[in-house]
Amino acid sequence: DALPILLYEVSDRILTITLNRPERLNVFSPVICQELIDAFSRADADDDVRVVIVTGAGRAFCAGADLDPKSGLFERYATERHVDPEAYRDLAGLITLKIYDLKKPVIAAINGPAVGVGITMTLAMDIRLAAENAKIGFVFARRGVVNEGASAWFLTRIVGIGKATEWLITGRVFGFQEALAHGLVTEVLSPDGLIPRAREIASEIAQNTSAVSVALCRQLIWKMLGADHPMEAHKIDSKAFRWSLQQADAREGVMSF
Repeated sequence: DALPILLYEVSDRILTITLNRPERLNVFSPVICQELIDAFSRADADDDVRVVIVTGAGRAFCAGADLDPKSGLFERYATERHVDPEAYRDLAGLITLKIYDLKKPVIAAINGPAVGVGITMTLAMDIRLAAENAKIGFVFARRGVVNEGASAWFLTRIVGIGKATEWLITGRVFGFQEALAHGLVTEVLSPDGLIPRAREIASEIAQNTSAVSVALCRQLIWKMLGADHPMEAHKIDSKAFRWSLQQADAREGVMSF
């Protein structure tokens, strides 16, 4: 492709990552997977990036996996038939687990259709906003495959087991109203209002919070989801709270208040 398939733009300490294959509805490929992982690694190491926004160019967010034989996707699966099943890892899961471990919060600005990997890749992101023209589908069962991206873990925690199961076993495509009603997205906006709203939220974080506090809060939430008892969260957040009180950010925060 002549155009870069991923745009990486930082302004006002906000990184916007744009999937940039609009003529193909930003379909997912092994190359896009690697570029996304590289982009998140770069963002995590850059102190000038406080928040990440992920969106798509054109009229789609991501219309799922690239089923064109030239994409390399099926070639990858064909050559990996010989890989030990215990060692095999699906591409979408490499992205969601990368995001899960990030120190930076991530906002998904779902600007249009988000299907298959196009929606599972957003499940580890912290905030999902959708445009009114967004269509969402966990369509795996309709393609004879299963949901990937560790989505069985993420989706049930976001929307509950009942709705997650229904979406996965029907594979149907649904609109923004249903996504909003079940908490998959937190806000729905006009297409023109989507990125400004994402930037407004990102600016709120970048201008008014401690980067270290945000990183710790984000990790405490994600990593405690599987804890057996609230005491596990109490132990670890007590350590984090005590440590944070001794840092310069806390002194600045109290003085500003």
